[in-house]
Amino acid sequence: MNIVFMGTPDFSVPTLAEIIGHGHTVKAVYTRAPAPAGRGMALTKSPVHQLADRFGIPVLHPKTLRTEEAQAVFRAHNADVAVVVAYGLILPKPVLEAPVHGCLNLHGSILPRWRGAAPIQRAVMAGDAETGVMVMKMDEGLDTGPVAMAERFPIGPDDTAGDVHDRMMALGADLMVRALAALERGGLAFTPQAEQGVTYARKIEKAETRIDWSRPAPEVHNHIRGLAPFPGAWFELDGVRVKVLRSTLAEGTGEPGTALDDRLTIACGTGAVRLIDLQRAGKAPMAADAFLRGTPVSAGAKVG
Repeated sequence: MNIVFMGTPDFSVPTLAEIIGHGHTVKAVYTRAPAPAGRGMALTKSPVHQLADRFGIPVLHPKTLRTEEAQAVFRAHNADVAVVVAYGLILPKPVLEAPVHGCLNLHGSILPRWRGAAPIQRAVMAGDAETGVMVMKMDEGLDTGPVAMAERFPIGPDDTAGDVHDRMMALGADLMVRALAALERGGLAFTPQAEQGVTYARKIEKAETRIDWSRPAPEVHNHIRGLAPFPGAWFELDGVRVKVLRSTLAEGTGEPGTALDDRLTIACGTGAVRLIDLQRAGKAPMAADAFLRGTPVSAGAKVG
């Protein structure tokens, strides 16, 4: 089929690669414009843009799709379907209706749970035991369209958002090409989402990333792993910000924010967590043992 692909981050890349590998014609790729990145702040193309360049696919990065000009350009692709994976721009009705079969979105949750911007992080932060990835037909609502296919999988008790992200992007790529095969055969059916169980995965705000040690240990642990590896939950130690990239639940009680031993077991409101991987501001991530060699934390020390 003739496809327009719309996506930006690493999460989108496997789906585009699978679409190309299965012989579909990608008429154009829509993605974020090159942006300054790295120490030199050089203009850097998005991961999707880089893959499109490798295959000689035309790349567009309009600032908006709400103008008549942008919509005319989109219609001119004469696409059978658009595939949208973490694109970043709102698609207005004329764009949603331009392809013959509309726009298919790969969404990282079991809808209607976790509609919105941060479904992976919110699922882990909430302590969900299961998540999944879905192919849905987009409408003008926020992730409200009917669903065609889904792939569920468990979230382990110590899995981070990064772990779930990596598993999901591989499963999602396979799910989307299976959905496209069914669409090409005329056998892709859609089911409206349930009206019960709707939750919203609002964008992660900087103000919520600091660790609150007064919360129960399971909540602190879920907070840490839900924000790992980015943007990262953090605390202060001797005035220096430290991100926690991996943790696990541990035994122990004490004043919240107090080290219970010399292995980075930290007391919470109830229970404790052990910090496994950390990252000082401006430094590379490291395991707790390496961190402690440079910054000893003895029993009784307070972290903020």
